[in-house]
Amino acid sequence: MIAGSAVILSGVLGLIGYAFLNRDGLRDVPDRVWLIGGGVGFPMVVLTALLAWALPTGESMTGARGEVYEVQAEAYQWGWRFSYPDGAPGETGSEAGVLYIPAGEPVDVAVTAVDVIHAFWIPRLAGKIDAIPGQTTHLRIQADEPGEYRGQCAEFCGLGHAGMNFMVVAYAPGDTGAAGEGDER
Repeated sequence: MIAGSAVILSGVLGLIGYAFLNRDGLRDVPDRVWLIGGGVGFPMVVLTALLAWALPTGESMTGARGEVYEVQAEAYQWGWRFSYPDGAPGETGSEAGVLYIPAGEPVDVAVTAVDVIHAFWIPRLAGKIDAIPGQTTHLRIQADEPGEYRGQCAEFCGLGHAGMNFMVVAYAPGDTGAAGEGDER
């Protein structure tokens, strides 16, 4: 997108420079060409290119393909609760404030809320997605290396919003997870 915007900016600056250097050169171009070409044709080409680039990129973030490990994230004022289909690695049921994922593998997060609209965001792992009461949205995340990553709510949801953070713990493949025996995290 940066390269595309640099090309568009260069073209516009080139036209402005040409208009200043050769005042009569652009007067021969009919108004209809500027209106149709610059006002309709050019935006259509640019928007079509952006759409062609954005659809596959967005699809890869929504986790709509293949067998992938899935966790549930539930937002509430002012915290997060995570649950796993077979219990958390080394845990059972759900845990508040900590999301455990395997490193190096894609994970689909099914996000919902119980009270107001929140937004699930882990800046180092993926974009943000809204957590809407009564609806489930999906986001695919992947931590390439084991470690801890900070997540947060990115939608103002009330007075406690600033403290609505969570941790993502990515554990190494083969590790028993966050609270497994012998694990020193």
